[in-house]
Amino acid sequence: MFVVRLNNARYEYDVHSIVKAFYPEEMVKVLTPETLPEKKAELEKDIQIEITLEKHGVDIQINDKKFRRNMENENAEDAKRYKDSFKRFLYTSLCESTGKKLPWGNLTGIRPTKIAMGMLEEKKSAPEILDFMKTAHYVSDEKAVLALDIAQREKEILSSVHYENGYSLYIGIPFCPTTCLYCSFTSYAIVAYRQRVEEYIDCLIKEMHFVAETYKDKILDSVYIGGGTPTTLEAEQLDRMITALKEIFDFSTVQEFTVEAGRADSITREKLEVLHKHGVDRISVNPQTMKQETLDIIGRRATVEQVRKAYALAREVGFTNINMDIILGLPGETAEDVANTIDAIVDMKPDSLTVHSLAIKRASKLSNWITENGIETLNNTDETMAIAAQGAEKLGMKPYYLYRQKNMSGNFENVGYATEGNYGLYNILIMEEKQTIVALGAGSITKVVFPDGRIERCDNVKDVALYIEKIDEMIERKKELLVAD
Repeated sequence: MFVVRLNNARYEYDVHSIVKAFYPEEMVKVLTPETLPEKKAELEKDIQIEITLEKHGVDIQINDKKFRRNMENENAEDAKRYKDSFKRFLYTSLCESTGKKLPWGNLTGIRPTKIAMGMLEEKKSAPEILDFMKTAHYVSDEKAVLALDIAQREKEILSSVHYENGYSLYIGIPFCPTTCLYCSFTSYAIVAYRQRVEEYIDCLIKEMHFVAETYKDKILDSVYIGGGTPTTLEAEQLDRMITALKEIFDFSTVQEFTVEAGRADSITREKLEVLHKHGVDRISVNPQTMKQETLDIIGRRATVEQVRKAYALAREVGFTNINMDIILGLPGETAEDVANTIDAIVDMKPDSLTVHSLAIKRASKLSNWITENGIETLNNTDETMAIAAQGAEKLGMKPYYLYRQKNMSGNFENVGYATEGNYGLYNILIMEEKQTIVALGAGSITKVVFPDGRIERCDNVKDVALYIEKIDEMIERKKELLVAD
């Protein structure tokens, strides 16, 4: 347990995120004046960092080291300026105390490319953007260049998107063959819900009709069916759902239609043929790793051989844009294991590769696994990130989108790489938050982007049975938001 005492609850999230990045192996707790007295009593004996914020200065004590910053030139009433200055001071104090620097500096948000993208839109030059990221946020040279490179590519890819009069559509299939060790997404073992899938599809179709009518004067740019694992549905169920989708919506403007086929143990020729018949032009076959022992540990039932067969089958059926996902930092994996996975993927030659850094989510089974086995078994490093990047380069791919998550192994990032013409449009849109995305299905979240840049959200309930029961209520929630757009 690593406890921080902070005298201002307004900065609790930022303090937790930065401290946790320096001490990933620790459970970090932040005590504030708003913390319940009984919880304070339990934790105060473990305080290792004390932070006192005042109008004209900040005091930080990390174990036996004391740091002081005068804030006379910072206006405490200018919340953003004061917060940015405080975050820089906390970061540099932790650097000095620990002897470590973080690749993304003091950035705590999940979308670092938005900084570069915003500055490009302000007509800032590349040197100005790089200098800002390095001096204002202490981002490393390598990561600053990566963020700028991706932002420039995203700007070009998004040039054909209809921002103000367009939208994208997400359809969530919250079922999986089994739940993976690291997963925190809304997903349920299909075996327990097999009898309710038809009802679930009925509800999706009901949502489709509402959205299509409400947005009949808007342009549909991209469609993404994700989950869960969409291919846990039977071929006939996929056919029924996508047939309805294409009858209800005008697909003449759709630039990208993706289905995340995902797990190889759910992929069959019949399902792939259904997707191909309906004009799905981008799919995923996601191994996560090509090491069988790791697949067994994380509960991913598909074998390495099944991954190879599913990929080959997708090519036989006619798919020309196939993505593969991998995760770095999985339990027990070494740099050699990552190199073997990358070599196998290079041999298969997918059209895009998404490289995830393992994120430890409280809602996943991984948290319990770490308690039993130790966090030192999760090993993501500059070396493993470089191995993946070099593999993508061998395949002729360029990085085109990037995002970060809390509690990521090595404090790194997730990067999408793709060959020219095979960039995932929806992936960029969901990260950059520049276009409205209407989401259907249990656990999905609709995000409406208003012309003034304001973003409002509307979420569907996660529980499948409750979603089916309250589908009319879910539609009413959407109605209030979408009609206001």
